[in-house]
This record gives sequence, C-alpha cells and structure tokens, in this order.
Amino acid sequence: MAGEDCVRKRQSGSTYKTPENEETQRRPENERSFQNASNGRVDVDHVITRKMQLIAEAEQLKPVFMKEVDSHFTEFVNSLVAKSALLDSSSSASLFPAACSEKELHKAKTLRAPPEHGKIFTARKSLLDELFEVSHIRTIYHMFIALLIVFILSTLLVDFIDEGRLVLGFDLLVFVFGKFPVVFCTWLCMFSATVIIPYNLFVWWAQGYCSSSHRGIRSFFYGMLFTLFQTAGLGFGPTYIAVSYALPPASRFIVILEQVRLVMKAHSFVRENVPRVLSSIKDKSSTVPIPRISQYLYFLFAPTLIYRDHYPRSPVIRWSYVATKFAQVLGSLFYAYYIFVRLCIPQFRNSSQEAFSLRGLVLCIFNSILPGVLILFLVFFAFLHCWLNAFAEMLRFADRMFYKDWWNSTSYANYYRTWNVVVHDWLYYYAYRDFLWFFGKKFKAAAMLSVFTVSAAVHEYVLSICFGYFYPVLFCLFMCFGMVFNFILNDRRKGPIWNVIMWTSLFLGQGVIICLYSQEWYARRYCPMENPTFLDYLKPRSWSCHMKM
Repeated sequence: MAGEDCVRKRQSGSTYKTPENEETQRRPENERSFQNASNGRVDVDHVITRKMQLIAEAEQLKPVFMKEVDSHFTEFVNSLVAKSALLDSSSSASLFPAACSEKELHKAKTLRAPPEHGKIFTARKSLLDELFEVSHIRTIYHMFIALLIVFILSTLLVDFIDEGRLVLGFDLLVFVFGKFPVVFCTWLCMFSATVIIPYNLFVWWAQGYCSSSHRGIRSFFYGMLFTLFQTAGLGFGPTYIAVSYALPPASRFIVILEQVRLVMKAHSFVRENVPRVLSSIKDKSSTVPIPRISQYLYFLFAPTLIYRDHYPRSPVIRWSYVATKFAQVLGSLFYAYYIFVRLCIPQFRNSSQEAFSLRGLVLCIFNSILPGVLILFLVFFAFLHCWLNAFAEMLRFADRMFYKDWWNSTSYANYYRTWNVVVHDWLYYYAYRDFLWFFGKKFKAAAMLSVFTVSAAVHEYVLSICFGYFYPVLFCLFMCFGMVFNFILNDRRKGPIWNVIMWTSLFLGQGVIICLYSQEWYARRYCPMENPTFLDYLKPRSWSCHMKM
C-alpha cells in the first residue's frame, strides 16, 4: 500500500501544472529546440539568428525613440526659453509664476524684446568639437588630411619631374601676405582708435546727459561725432591705406575684415549701452551704468559682435587646445595654397589668352566647383571653428556657438541663420529687429530686404577692395538668386531632396564665383590700361581682354 501511494503521488506530481511547466508548454518549438538541441548542446546558429533579430528590432525602434526624445527635448527647451523671455520682459512681477499657460508661452515666443534685451549667452561647445568625438565623423576629418597629403605629393612630384629637384618654395604665400609691417601698423592704429574714441565719446555723453538742459542737441552732437569716426576714421582710413600702399590680396583681407569687425563692435557697444543710460535716467537712478574699460577691451577681443558686460566663462584655459586650433589654421592655410597651385592657377593662367565661348565658360564653372567647395570648407573650418575657438579658449569665453548645423539645411533661410551665427546675430538684432522697431512689424519683408542688401553690399565691398577691382558677381548672386532661393527654399521645405537642392545650388554658386573672379584677376594682369578712367575700374576687363589678345 505504501508503494502504491508513492506511485500515485509521483503520477499526480507529474500531471500538476506549475507556472514553469505552463511557460515551457507555451514556448514555440524552435525556442525549445534552441534550449536543448543535439542532446543538450546549444544551437549556436539559432543563437546568432535570434541575436540578429533582436538587433534588427532595436534598429527599427531606434529612430522612433530618438524622434520622441528629440520632440520632448525641443518642447522642454522652447518652454524654458519662453519662460526666460517672460522673466526678462516682465518688470512688474517680482517672481515668475510656477506654471505658465500656453497663451503666455506663445506670447513670449512671438514678443519682440525691448531694445535693452537681446541675445542670451550660455556656456556651450562648438558643434564640430562635439561631432569630432564620434569616430565616424573624425574619419571624415582624416580623409581631408589625406587629401592634403595627396596635394603635397602631387606638387612635389610634378616639380621634381619638371625641375629635376624638389621645389619647396611658397612664392604665392609670400606674395599674398606681403607688406606685413604696413598691415600691422594699420591694424594697431585702427584698434587703438576703436578703444579710445567710441568709449570716451560714450562716457562723456553719459556723464553729462542727466544734468544737460539740451539733451537732444547733446545726443545729436555726440552721435554725429561717433558716426564721423565710423565713416571717416574706421571707414575711409584703412581703405585708403590698403589701396594707396597697393597691399596684396591676403594683406588687404586682414585690414578690411578687421575694419568691418571693429565698426560692428563699436556700433554694438554704443547700441547696447545707450538704452541702459536712458532707462536709468527714466527710473531716476542715482548711478549711471557705464561699463569699465576692461569690459570694453574684453569685448573687442571676444569672438562675438554682441556687447555684454559679462559673458559665461570657462574655468580654465586649455593651452593644448589653443595650440591645436592655431595649428589647424596654419594647416588650412597651406591646404588653400595647394588648392590654388594645383587646381586654380593652371586652369586660369592662360584662360585670358583664349577666345570667349559659351562652352569654355561652362567648362570653367564646372571645373571650378571642386576648388570652390574646398575653399568654402576651409574658410568655415579655419575661421569659424578654429580661429574663433582659439580666441574663445584664451579668453575663457564659454559660448562657442559660432555656427550651427548649416550642412543639414533644407532651406536657404536656415542656411543664412546657421552658417555664421556671429554675424547673423548682429544683423538680426541691429539691422532686422531695429528696422522693425522703427517702422513696425508689418514691414518684415522690407526689413529682410534691407538686411540682404546690407550684407551683400558689405561682402562685395570687401572683395572689391581686396581684389582691386569692382566685379559684382557675389552681389548679384546674393541679391538675385539668394533672395529668390530664400523665398522658394523656405523653412517649410523639410524633405531630404531640399537639402540636395541646397547643396547643388551652393556648389554651382561656388563654381561661378571662383571662375569669374579668377578670370577677371588674370584679365587685368594680361590687359592693363595705361590711363584708366573711373569707369574702367568698374567695367569688367575679362569681357574685352580676349579681343585684344
């Protein structure tokens, strides 16, 4: 009997359904074979197959997950910025409410800040510094270095075959950066004048404005003195030196770009501080907010065109980072040298000796696309990334957003906003927004047109002085095609095809610029005029040089 009871217990135990038994019964046949196959050995092929299935499922879920995270993060940041704008613009409320309604947030986003408010600086890294931490992006950087090595080898081998020896001269670099003592003296005079005159004019105006009985006349007088300094001192003086001393192209670029930078900086200093003085007098404050000279000096060197008394600062200076950035600037300079030597000079040296033809022009434009795009990348990398980051690091300037992801732009409107954030901020706050402040919000199209005109005129002015001739190719591209594309390729275009269209038009534009400006440069060398008139400087020489040859 005892034996029979044991047998019955074993039978009942075998038929009892535990959770583990139910899970085992519910598993598919292939998973049971995965656990025990071939007398208990694990099926390796099935493990690999199952792992690949899980990876594929994860890859499918990854875009959805990242899109959701990006959406929620964007909403959070927009809400934070909107609350910050409400906090800045509300002078009556002492505390920010714990929760803002959607109506208030929308109002904060669309509200135009008063003249004393503007760009908010915050500590952040440059985008390329973040991207270079990814090995895949760093490989693209290595590819450009490899291309530079190929250019160097090509130049050395061709010179060795032609000359029978290695030619390591850099005659082109020596020529374009010639007369450097004149450049340095000119810059020193410009900088010293910008330090002394705008600051003292503002201090004298601010100190006597409160007690003055003729405030309008006083403001007009000092405003005219400042305008005279901007136009005659910083405007005419450096231009006259660059032309009269016949500075070579790169040296002229240094002088003229510094001229434009100092003009914009002086305007920002006055534009940001005058409203503060007027506001303090309106509030009957006992003190006049006058910045210290050290704050103004820091601003003149800082990589921004928007004045603030204080900027976010980084804790330490990484001198190895500074050395790396300056080395990259030097490498980019030699990169540009080899591009001109191998891709531009051989093509355009004899172009003015050939009869004009439409086929030749088309070939010239398309052959100029590659060097044009490489020069575009080098200007962006050397100046907007390396040069500005080097000075930001030395000055512990923590806001490193000098550009955004302009390469992902699907519209020219976004490209203009993200290519050069430093200049865009100045144009937005002191040209576009001040235009709307004076004339009203209903003139947004006119404000945009005025900003485009100012930007195009300044770009063409820089090129005309630096090259020594007036050939408004960039101005026409900027005002005609740039304006049209700005409205056609607007922010509503989001698909990848629009990014392709943007890059295609950018490539063609660079080809046109390199081709036409290079042809004009050599035409003026091969077809000089003995007694040129003023109109001869304005008329393109490349249009008639072919017939004279």
